[in-house]
Amino acid sequence: MIKANQITEALQKLREKSPLVHNITNYVVMNNTANALLSIGASPVMAHATNEVEDMVGIASSLVINMGTLSEKWVEAMILAGKKATERAVPVIFDPVGVGATVYRTKVAQQIIEECKPSVIRGNASEIMALSNTNVKTKGVDSTVSSNAALDSAKLLAKSINSIVVVSGETDYITDGERVTSINNGNTIMAKVTGMGCTATAITGAFAGAEENLFVAAVSAMAIMGIVGEMASEASKGPGSMQMNFIDQLYKISTKDIEQRLKMSYE
Repeated sequence: MIKANQITEALQKLREKSPLVHNITNYVVMNNTANALLSIGASPVMAHATNEVEDMVGIASSLVINMGTLSEKWVEAMILAGKKATERAVPVIFDPVGVGATVYRTKVAQQIIEECKPSVIRGNASEIMALSNTNVKTKGVDSTVSSNAALDSAKLLAKSINSIVVVSGETDYITDGERVTSINNGNTIMAKVTGMGCTATAITGAFAGAEENLFVAAVSAMAIMGIVGEMASEASKGPGSMQMNFIDQLYKISTKDIEQRLKMSYE
């Protein structure tokens, strides 16, 4: 059972260590992701050239692989970096964006899981169900089902590949196949800002780069995302200001904010 103080301690570790998070991510969210990582206290690097990713991951605290905008060379870079990270015991955080939407995406996601052995997988309900071979299609990069519908799939996936699986949605679920922690923070306006899921994956990478207990790292990341989303929404008039306020609140979040706002439960 994760306690609130473990989340605040994980955040303190992150800010003290300022882990280098190596991102191989998509064009749409690079700026958002880098700003979010800087705001929470991590050090982002966006490197995807095949002739440098192995060297870069060698000095990184974690590797985030996000397959939002796929291309052949980027997939090659993801596999090279993922294998080197696994070899060096660097946590690999995988975001299977849009898996299930096309045959190619599903094939690439399966390849990344098999060859890179991710420590944590974060996706929406449709993506997690698609990875578990449940008969569901994604709508582009958006989920067509609620997060609770994917919980059983998440448990099976976590057990089958010995990984932590995070399902994002109205309620966020984090499971290692046995334990389940749910986070009930957040605000619906978050879904109107592009790349919020990708940001959650990157923040998970930041926590994984500073906190040895990866289950605590994943829970902490989703808790912080949800709480910051609530705080930002209270100061926002719409999606545009929400994006700006989210970065500001991510930078400002305190132990008191976490203790007062956290809505966490266990199964």
